[in-house]
Amino acid sequence: MLISLMMILFEGNFLMIKYVIIVFLTDMLIRVFINPRFSPTLIIGRLIVSRQVPEYVGAKQKKFAWKIGIAFASLMFVLLIVLNSFSIFTGLTCLICLLFLFFESAFGICLGCLVYSLFYKDKAQYCPGEICDVTQKQDIQKTSWAQLLIVFALIGYILAAVSLFNESFKEKPKLLWEILDSTKTK
Repeated sequence: MLISLMMILFEGNFLMIKYVIIVFLTDMLIRVFINPRFSPTLIIGRLIVSRQVPEYVGAKQKKFAWKIGIAFASLMFVLLIVLNSFSIFTGLTCLICLLFLFFESAFGICLGCLVYSLFYKDKAQYCPGEICDVTQKQDIQKTSWAQLLIVFALIGYILAAVSLFNESFKEKPKLLWEILDSTKTK
């Protein structure tokens, strides 16, 4: 999905995202309306992590998260495939969907599972990383003011680098051999 988004941003090519949307919507529909055991991406994931200890997640909130995925994919299907259009709505929908997927894959945080408690009275159970449980933070999980200052310093450093080097970074790189040859002739 990220590659297809990059193709849109850099080349204006919407072909791959249309296929991705169809596959993603189909996979979500299988998870919710047939059975997660028959979801192609879950089967591939199961093969990849087959040697790891399973981390169980509550079925109710996971199914709710998948329904959010169906909503995003359906909206994208209608806008991008049926209407063959793009707008700020398709861009934001794709971005939000990617954000949900990124948080799940990079941090193990199911944002749909967190949203679940806003819509249902019963508490979500078996959340990945126990994020649904209110617990006391361990020392390694705490962030000091000095550490926050380091993060802000990094942001400042990045902004300074952009302002100082932006013009020279815009130059297209030269072939190394040409640079070396030009130094020999001098």
